[in-house]
Amino acid sequence: MTPRFVVRDIALNERPVTFEHPFRFGAITVNGAPEAVVLVEIEFEDGRRSAGATAELMVPKWFNKDPKLSPDDTIAQLRCALHFARELYLKHPFDTAFGLHAACYDHQIARCARADIPALAAGYGPAELDKAILDALLRAQGMDIFDGLNSNVVGLDARLTPDIDNAIIENFLALRNPTSRILIRHTVGMLDPLDGLAVVHAESGCRYFKIKLSGDPVADRDRLASIIETLTDLGVDYRLTLDANEQYQSHEALAALVDALLNDEALETVAQHLLYIEQPLPREKTWDMPLGNLGKSFAFIIDEADSSYDAFPRAIKLGYRGVSSKSCKGIYKSLLNGARAACWNAMDIARAFVTAEDLTCQAGLAIQQDTALVAFHGIVHAERNGHHYVDGFSNVADVEAQEFLSAHPDLYEQGKGAIKLAVRDGAIKFGSLSGAPGFASGVDPRHVGQKATQIQSEMLKDYGT
Repeated sequence: MTPRFVVRDIALNERPVTFEHPFRFGAITVNGAPEAVVLVEIEFEDGRRSAGATAELMVPKWFNKDPKLSPDDTIAQLRCALHFARELYLKHPFDTAFGLHAACYDHQIARCARADIPALAAGYGPAELDKAILDALLRAQGMDIFDGLNSNVVGLDARLTPDIDNAIIENFLALRNPTSRILIRHTVGMLDPLDGLAVVHAESGCRYFKIKLSGDPVADRDRLASIIETLTDLGVDYRLTLDANEQYQSHEALAALVDALLNDEALETVAQHLLYIEQPLPREKTWDMPLGNLGKSFAFIIDEADSSYDAFPRAIKLGYRGVSSKSCKGIYKSLLNGARAACWNAMDIARAFVTAEDLTCQAGLAIQQDTALVAFHGIVHAERNGHHYVDGFSNVADVEAQEFLSAHPDLYEQGKGAIKLAVRDGAIKFGSLSGAPGFASGVDPRHVGQKATQIQSEMLKDYGT
């Protein structure tokens, strides 16, 4: 029987994270962001209690790119989404982990909409609470994340995805064989110097790269040509993904980029190395602009447009092939999209896939839990930009950093300054994320967030409780 519980307490905290160098994606440059740290306590029907935790950056101007809002405004929306979800979850009676999520999800989206918080930002609240709750559930059951998901300890079912049935979901979960090693896909931001690619490859052996695009097909063509020349000079057998972060404003502009990728002599090797193109169009325009023949030239995926449980099948009908998995968008949505892709491929309905992207994961719980989710899918390469833009655990109390290093010596190493992600031969290994009870962490959840302070939300005054 799937365990039922009630949520007794949810503590919402945050701590500042400073970037080592600016990260530009889309139309914003980010120099830092607060990291949310969530601690929950759940109680089972037999009276047992268990604690769990998670962490994730609250990145500005990604969940909501409204030009009328400042970066701080968009972070305030995420804080509000966390508080709204907290209130909903604390009021819900005994239920399964997924039952709790499913019962509260529509209420969360609707309530946030009344506060002018879009669905993608609204989903951040439940996404974080669900991860911490899963950690507590697994610890109480004495299960690691992989055994827990294989046995469907969360009670995942088809109530939010009527296009597939429970048997498809159960089959997907039961048959997953998690990877034990993931190749790192290094993010090249719009401000990152191209000569840094040689340093990255020399230090980490990285050969998978994610290139940010500007939305200007001419400028993107020239920059890609320079990147290709740099990688060719390094003699690297590289693979690329391209990410426009919604910057292509028209089908015509996107067609110009695709034409350059296919026909420009300076980019002639791209087609051999390009895996897919991510979220080229603004999320709201995605649904009005079918890809048409463009989708036959390269594989496209949605990311920011993935703001609802029906987004992936809708995108498939428009010519997209894939969808990103991000723990900040929700572990259950990620798993259900994985079940869809597996079903569609097995039945020859569509050639579909799930990718692993990373905007918000820093060293510690965030990167460990997202990496475990990626590994459960069986995905072999993942964008991990947290290790690149932030100096490991430099924003974390030393005692907390040392505890993570001791619990996960295969995933981290002592750097010149801070403890950081250990990337060797272009990959990370993480056997230590399995075996011990909990959601991919051997650290006591009550020891996380020692530099954090309580999350306040001024927006709650305006929109009530």
